[in-house]
Amino acid sequence: MKKIMTLILALCLLGSLVACGGKAAAPASDSDLQYVKGNGKLVIGITDFEPMDYQDETGAWIGFDADLAVQFAESLGVEPEFIEIEWDNKLMELDNKSIDCIWNGMTLLPEVEESTSCSRPYMRNAQVVILAADKADDYEKVEDMAGLTFAVEAGSAGEEAAKELGFSVTSVSSQANALLEVSAGTSDAAVIDLLMAYAMVGEGTGYANLTYTFSLNEEQYGVAFRKGSDLADALNDFFKEKYADGTMDALAEEYGLAGSVIEQ
Repeated sequence: MKKIMTLILALCLLGSLVACGGKAAAPASDSDLQYVKGNGKLVIGITDFEPMDYQDETGAWIGFDADLAVQFAESLGVEPEFIEIEWDNKLMELDNKSIDCIWNGMTLLPEVEESTSCSRPYMRNAQVVILAADKADDYEKVEDMAGLTFAVEAGSAGEEAAKELGFSVTSVSSQANALLEVSAGTSDAAVIDLLMAYAMVGEGTGYANLTYTFSLNEEQYGVAFRKGSDLADALNDFFKEKYADGTMDALAEEYGLAGSVIEQ
């Protein structure tokens, strides 16, 4: 009997040591908020998308979305970590927990809303056609563009809009690369977010030889978390606070997006 009791005590002691020795033995939790706090960081999936998420001269991520994401992480008591992703793989990255959210001027498309938990819409946007400035007058309506080739970001709202209109598309890894395609003449046109066009196209920008013409649709941005995540409610509360205190409008003004923020 003494041997049996000794064995039981030894097993209990071993179990307690394992439980204290690493995260693997921690109790399971359905709370994404507690998962992020336990990791001590919020991993934010982004692409290079000025003026929402882009790098300054020091390599730090800045922009309307990046600045808000940093503040949100701080409000949770964790560090922000930005990871560049392939936009076409965004939902897989989220489900695999490679990232904790998709926060990158993300259009609230039905397939995203159905497979994730999204924040409330926080910004207005549209998909616009980008053309060489010296050719724009030749294309005044969608029907004029039937024979053009369009560069679009894979998995983006721009790609979806272009395909719905029957355009011939070349899918590239980012909206920035779509602009590069048009500037280089390897594609005739591109479809990108209006808010990116504000910052990247026309006089005084890096693409002064390009212009944006008409909008193909109207849409709204949101932030996506894993399905059922309680972080979505936490972000909605954060947005409400930052809209009320003027932070969101001030950031919109700073990044050339005045008038685009949706009331929270």
